[in-house]
Order: sequence, then C-alpha cells, then structure tokens
Amino acid sequence: MSTRHAPVVAHYRYSVQWSPEDQEFVATVAEFPSLSWLDEDQIEALRNLENLVAAVIEDLARSGEKIPQPLADRKYSGRLNLRVSPELHRKLALEAANHGVPLNRYATELLTA
Repeated sequence: MSTRHAPVVAHYRYSVQWSPEDQEFVATVAEFPSLSWLDEDQIEALRNLENLVAAVIEDLARSGEKIPQPLADRKYSGRLNLRVSPELHRKLALEAANHGVPLNRYATELLTA
C-alpha cells in the first residue's frame, strides 16, 4: 500500500459489532457500505477491514475511480434541504407561526431537541 493513501484509511468511520448469526465480530465502514470483515477477535476484524479498505483505495486510485472522502474530513455548509409531504410542511409552518418564529428556526429547534 502506498503511503499516499495511508493516513486517509484511519479517518474512515469504522464499527465493530458482535454478529449472533455468524458467531463472530463483524467490522464495517460507513463510507464503503459493501465492505465488511468477520473475525472471532474484534481487533483483528477491524485490522483486517482497514487492510481491505487500503487495498480497495489503491485499486480505485490505480483505475482513476473516485475514492470516498472520509465523513470526518468532509466540510458541511450548515444547509440542509429536506423533502417532506405537503401536509407535514403545512403542519410545521403553522406550528412555527404559532411560536412566532421562522420555519427554519423552528425546524432547527425540533432537530436539536
């Protein structure tokens, strides 16, 4: 594995959980939802998945394909667009008006509650 991509591998969002079906630990990575690794040792599951991610990144780089950016390294604008039903939109707008605040502020307060 080239060191050019090595620091990025550690920035991905990994998770290791016990799998009752497999009777082993399963390691997953959010940015590569199709990848996982099973092992009876949770540390080894994580270590082997990190190695797999590194190999996949190398393959993607070699073929000129886009490498997913780690969630931890992404920049967020603070702007969020949601699609809701017209009924919910109306309900939220009325509730915001009843509270005397703009809809965006009301929705933000609901999301942070």
